[in-house]
Formats: sequence, C-alpha cells, structure tokens
Amino acid sequence: MTNPAVSFEVFPPKTVDAAFKLWDTAQALAPLAPRFFSVTYGAGGTTRDLTHDAAHVLRRTSGLPVSAHLTCVGASVADTMEQAEKFHAAGVTDIVALRGDPQNGEERFAAHPEGFKNSVELIEALALQDKFTIRVGAYPDCHPDAASQHANIQYLKRKFDAGAHEAITQFFFEPKSFLRFRDQCAAAGITKPIVPGILPITNWTSARNFATRCGTKIPAWMEEAYRAAERDGRTELLSTALCAELCSALVDEGVDALHFYTLNRPDLTRDVCRALGVTPQTALSNVA
Repeated sequence: MTNPAVSFEVFPPKTVDAAFKLWDTAQALAPLAPRFFSVTYGAGGTTRDLTHDAAHVLRRTSGLPVSAHLTCVGASVADTMEQAEKFHAAGVTDIVALRGDPQNGEERFAAHPEGFKNSVELIEALALQDKFTIRVGAYPDCHPDAASQHANIQYLKRKFDAGAHEAITQFFFEPKSFLRFRDQCAAAGITKPIVPGILPITNWTSARNFATRCGTKIPAWMEEAYRAAERDGRTELLSTALCAELCSALVDEGVDALHFYTLNRPDLTRDVCRALGVTPQTALSNVA
C-alpha cells in the first residue's frame, strides 16, 4: 500500500488557550509534511480577521501551503474579494471557496444584497484573478439543499467548470459512500481531483449531531459500537481503529490523498496517519 498524501483542517482561535491548541496542533502535524493546512471561516465572516491571522502565521511558521476558507455569507462582493486579496498579500494563495452556512440559525442560505449568490459566482471571480489554487466542497451523501444526488453532482461539475482545481468532501463514515460518489462523478465527466474528507471522532455525540445537520448518513452499527465503547471506556481505541480502517480501505481503492478535519485536536489524526505509514519528515520552524 502506497502511503497517501495528507492535509489537515484547523480552525482559527478565539482565545489565548485556543491559540495554544492551534499551535500545538501545527507542531504535531506539520512534521508529517502535509500538502497544506486549511483554516476555516466562521459563519457570516465572524472569524474573518482571525482566519487571516491564523492562515498567515501557519504559512510563515510552517513553511507549508495554507488554504484559507472564504465564503459568500454576510459580505458584499467587494468585501469578499478584498479578503481574498488580503490572503494573497499574506502569502496564502490557496482558497477553499464555499457558499457558507445560513446565518443566525436560519434554515436557508440568504445571499447578501450585494454579495455573491452562490459558490459558483465566487469561484468564477477568484478564477478570473488567475492567482489562486481554488478548492471547493463536495458531498458524497448529497448536500441537504440539493434536490437529488444527480443535482448534487451536477452542481459540483459547475464548480469545476467555473475554475475550481480540486474538491474536498464532507466527512462520511463508510468507504462505500465516497467510492460510489467518485464513480458517479466520473460518469458525469468530472476529471479533476476529489479528496475524501476524514473526521477522526474525538466525541461521538458531537460527530453524530454534526452529521445529522449536514446530511451525512450514520450507520446503525456505528451507533451501537459507540454505545458499547462508551460503556467500556474504549471510545478512543474504537475511533482510532475505525478511522484507520476507513482510510486504509480508501487507499486500497486507489485514493492517493486524504484531508483530515482535526478540530484542533491532533493526537487521533496523528495516530491514524502513523497507522497508514505517514510518519514525521520535517520539524516545524520557530516563529520568525
């Protein structure tokens, strides 16, 4: 089995303690020589400046590419593109272009009156700049707002046609979810890379709730496994085994890159990478 390339998602800190957790995460995972770190963007741009600062610091201290999230929520076209320019000026030339979640607990996404109406418009604007590597989201279990899986895949194709270079999927719990999706995308004429998003489960209740919100299918056997593991105090062992097994199955089916949602908790992700043969290659430099 060839070792897969890896990348890691982190979120920007809002407190001093959270800043230390982010730094610890970077120290733990940067030596694995990831393709990039991605930094999330809060709903409605609530972490816009924090995302910029975290992306800048990660880029400067790790020497690795950083892919900053950018959404359409709560900002005009001018403000969104200004943020993209700030990323570029900070040496962050990779962007994860997303529509973003509905604001303020609303059920449906509502575009800013002067903003991008959807992710395709954002991708087109970024592509016209011709200076960003553009990544986008993809949904193996179908986006909650999509009318069907066919519509879900056609919309992903529109994002690639608009100028996206690569997609990263929402997390999923069984390899068949991604493999089926990959085959469907290929049948639809999508030829650009689609990287599976992997969630090492540090808290089953939180993961289950998030899965419900984003339309990820939860296998009945998994519910039962975590109930038993919680009784026996073995949830960490179960999470490591299940995540490593999921990744190994994907690699066996020809997947050559994995993207981990770390939640700024590096230990489980690092353990899974080790199980896959991804071991430290470099050391994280000191802050300049």
